[in-house]
Amino acid sequence: MGNTLFDKIWDAHVVSKNEGFPDVLYIDTHFIHEVTSPQAFDGLRDRGLPVFRPKQTVATADHNVPTIDQHLPIKEALSRYQVDMLTKNSAEFGIELYGLGHPYQGIVHVIGPELGITRPGCTYVCGDSHTSTHGAFGAIAFGIGTSQVEQVMATQCLLQSRPKRMKIEVNGKLNLGVTSKDIILYIISKISAAGGTGYFVEYAGDTIRSLSMEGRMTICNMSIEMGARGGLIAPDETTFEYVKGREFAPKGNEWDKALAYWKTLYSDDDAVFDKVLTFDAADIEPMITYGTNPGMGIGVTQKTPATNSIGTDERSSYTKALAYMDIDDDAAILGKAIDYVFIGSCTNSRIEDLRQVAAFVKGKHKADHIIAWIVPGSKQVQQQAIREGLDKVFIEAGFALREPGCSACLGMNEDKIPAGKYCVSTSNRNFEGRQGPNSRTFLASPLTAAAAAITGCITDVREMLELENA
Repeated sequence: MGNTLFDKIWDAHVVSKNEGFPDVLYIDTHFIHEVTSPQAFDGLRDRGLPVFRPKQTVATADHNVPTIDQHLPIKEALSRYQVDMLTKNSAEFGIELYGLGHPYQGIVHVIGPELGITRPGCTYVCGDSHTSTHGAFGAIAFGIGTSQVEQVMATQCLLQSRPKRMKIEVNGKLNLGVTSKDIILYIISKISAAGGTGYFVEYAGDTIRSLSMEGRMTICNMSIEMGARGGLIAPDETTFEYVKGREFAPKGNEWDKALAYWKTLYSDDDAVFDKVLTFDAADIEPMITYGTNPGMGIGVTQKTPATNSIGTDERSSYTKALAYMDIDDDAAILGKAIDYVFIGSCTNSRIEDLRQVAAFVKGKHKADHIIAWIVPGSKQVQQQAIREGLDKVFIEAGFALREPGCSACLGMNEDKIPAGKYCVSTSNRNFEGRQGPNSRTFLASPLTAAAAAITGCITDVREMLELENA
């Protein structure tokens, strides 16, 4: 019996294995940020320990940072304190920090790939659930808790039980206006926000293979939103071409050796998965969520489910979610007025996302009542967008291009959606208050979000694209 890609990577990183106990798993790179690292550093101090391998730890400030006037002191006291502590701790323990003002600063799951730190066949952890993003490169990557952050700092290893393996195949050609974000929202809507619990997911099929690395990162990013431990995609020429030549990618003979190994990273034909799911790309239309978890999603032209179609065990939470969102059951949400549009987050803030939005909004202008924020995922993305003139396109369309950070993905910084307001967001979570106390979130792709900004309401972007292509 052959091995899955996951098992090949996992087995290559097991330091110690004992029956009835978790494996001791070696971690190649540990990403840290300002929110989940302070307590871990304090734990090391209390025990008189150094960071075991500081060169394999990469720090950046992202969750708490403002996205305007980053050269000025941070206004929110707690945010300022956490960013200051990251600076202090990184200096004390000898860790490279890409803080505010650094040309490599940005969202942790954006900078790792763009710098060539994220590579096939490696293990990555971070005190952030969306670490699964890095799995797009054919790597094992997952989020960890604060106590585990300390464990990795002290040992470069982690106690982990091997999860079950799931394969999700998507085959066929994507329809007009359908993107990688729509693929993953569709999958989650079909299997629920708990459908991947206990599994590590490998995404496969010709639809997945057709995606760019940015698209693949979006898919793997939201693996956690179906309850999975993480997600990964076997590396191929698209992967290798993306990594080659990046700042910290292998060079010369080291590249040749790495590439030879990377080409062995795939699931064998006779590998056995614990569960296999298959989807047809032709069934996917632009998606939108309507509730308060990412599994509550529908095609943009569809109606919300009727309450009597929901199982009795879930009916109470379903009606509670609709009440929070002030949305009716068995009703269309197409045409529903919104207030904000947020294009950004570790899910959709890469240069490809910004290029796609700029191409769509060029020559158009947002609705007068809409506040539209575009937040690049890193300083490098921001500078690339400026070099390409995307900033001018956004300004002419009435969109604000801000500075890098997690921004309105979560209510941890100054970029909050006001209570009761609706935001079409390219982020990954639509929990109650996620974007600010009592804010209301519709998750969607960058294209669908851009269309909503132009029309001022939830819109089927295909209608606009068809007019342009006529």
